[in-house]
Amino acid sequence: MNLPWLSCLLLLPLLGIPALWLLPARRAKPVSLTVLALALLLATGLLIGFVPDGERFQWVDRAAWLPGLGVQWLLAVDGLSVLFLPASVLLFIGVVAVSAPLRAVRAYHAWLLLLATTTLGIFCALDLVLFFVFWELSLLPVYFLLAHWGATPEAPRVAARYVLLMLGGGVPLLLAIGLLGMAGGFDGIAQLTTLRPTSGQWLPFALMLLAFGLKVPLVPLHTWLPQLALAAPGGLLAVVLGLKVGAYALIRFAVPLAPQAALDLHWLLAGLGTVSLLYGAVGILAHSNLRVALAYASVCHVGLAVLGLATLSPQGVQGAVSLLLSFSAATGGALLLLECLRRRTGSTDIHELGGAARSMPLLAGGVLICGLAGVGMPGTSSFPGEFLLVLSILERYTGAGMAALFGLAIAASAFLARYRQAFFGGIRRSTVAQSPDIRGAEWLVLLVLIAIIVGIGLYPAPWIDAVRPAAEAWAAGVRR
Repeated sequence: MNLPWLSCLLLLPLLGIPALWLLPARRAKPVSLTVLALALLLATGLLIGFVPDGERFQWVDRAAWLPGLGVQWLLAVDGLSVLFLPASVLLFIGVVAVSAPLRAVRAYHAWLLLLATTTLGIFCALDLVLFFVFWELSLLPVYFLLAHWGATPEAPRVAARYVLLMLGGGVPLLLAIGLLGMAGGFDGIAQLTTLRPTSGQWLPFALMLLAFGLKVPLVPLHTWLPQLALAAPGGLLAVVLGLKVGAYALIRFAVPLAPQAALDLHWLLAGLGTVSLLYGAVGILAHSNLRVALAYASVCHVGLAVLGLATLSPQGVQGAVSLLLSFSAATGGALLLLECLRRRTGSTDIHELGGAARSMPLLAGGVLICGLAGVGMPGTSSFPGEFLLVLSILERYTGAGMAALFGLAIAASAFLARYRQAFFGGIRRSTVAQSPDIRGAEWLVLLVLIAIIVGIGLYPAPWIDAVRPAAEAWAAGVRR
C-alpha cells in the first residue's frame, strides 16, 4: 500500500499552526522554519523518487470525498508539477527567514503556513473541485497578510480590492469546472488522459482563460498588480509573483482540458502573451519603485511563457514550465532581498536609494544576480527556459518571436537602468549611508539563491529532462 505522501506534504505546514500558539511568540519563526524544513525534505524525496519516463502521474493519493457528486480527494504530480513542490517550499522558507513582523507574530506565521498548504495544494490537486477549493482558500491568508502586515497605509483597501477581483475570477472558473464535470466528471487524471469530444470546448476554455489570466496576470487583466506591489509585505509579494499559479493552471488545465478550443484560439493566447510581454517591458521604465518595476518585469516574462505555450509544442510547454520554475528563485529572491532593503531604508524607490551599493554591497550584489536571472542572462536559471521558448516561438510565430526578442531587450535594459539608479551614484539619504549589509539568516537566503540560480543556469539538464516526457505527453494530448 502506497503511503499518502502528498497528503502528508500538505499536512506538514498545518501542523505548525497549533504549535505556534502553544509556544512563546519568540519561537514562531523557529517553529515555521522547522515544519517547512520537514516539508522540504519530503518534497525533495518525492522529487528524487519521481521517474520522468515512468507513469505520467505518480505519487497518487485518491480517496472518496463527496461520492454523491463524484468528487474525490485526488492528489498527484507529473513532470509539469513535481518540481514546483520543493521550489515552493524553498521560497516559503526564504519568506520566513527574512520576515520580521512587528506585531501579532504568531498570527503572521500561521497565515504564512496556511498559504503554503493551499499553494502546494494547487500544484498537487487533480480533482477539479478540489483544485477550486485550494484556489479559493489561498485568498484567505493573502487577504489577512496584506491587510494587517502591509507596507503602506492603503494595504487594507488594496487587500479588499485584490480579493474581490480574485473572487470574481473564481465565478467563471467554477462555471468552467461545472461544464467540464457534466461532460466528463471531475477526475482530472481521467480527463487529461482520455480523448475528449471536440464540441463544447470554447466556453470552458474562455472561462478558464479569463479566470487564470486574471491571476497570471495577463494584460489587460493586470490592473491590481501595481497597487499590490507597493502595499504588500515583501514576503507575500515574493510568493504572489514568484509562484505563478495562474500560468501553471493554464498549462495544467485550461489548454489540455479544451484542446480543440486551444488549437482554434491559439492566436488569442499568442496575442495576449505578446501584448503582456511588450507592455511589461515598457512598464519597467515607467515606474521608479523597484518592487513595481519587478512586478512589471514578471508580467513581461510570463507573457513570454504564455506566448510559448500558444505554440502548443513540447518545446514551448517545456520552456514555459522551466521559466515559471525559475521565477521562484529569480523574481521571488529579488523581492525578498528588496524587503531587506526596505526594512533598512524605509523605501524601494530609486529616488531614495542612490548609492545603496556602497553601504550594502552584498545585498546589492544579490539583487543584481536575481535581476540578471529574471531577464534571462546566460548562465542563470531563466536562460534555458527562455532559450527553449524563443526557439519554439520563432518556429511558429516569426513576427511575434521578433517582437518578443525586442521586448526582452527592452526589459533587460530597463532593469539595468533602474538598478544603476538605485544602487550606484552618490548617496542621497543618511538612512542609506547608515544601513547595515545583510546579516544572520539573510546570509543563508542569499547563498541558497545564488547556488540555485547559478547551478541550474550552468547545468540545466536534470531540470529540463524531468519536464520533457510530461511536456511531450501534454503536446500529444492537445494535438490528437
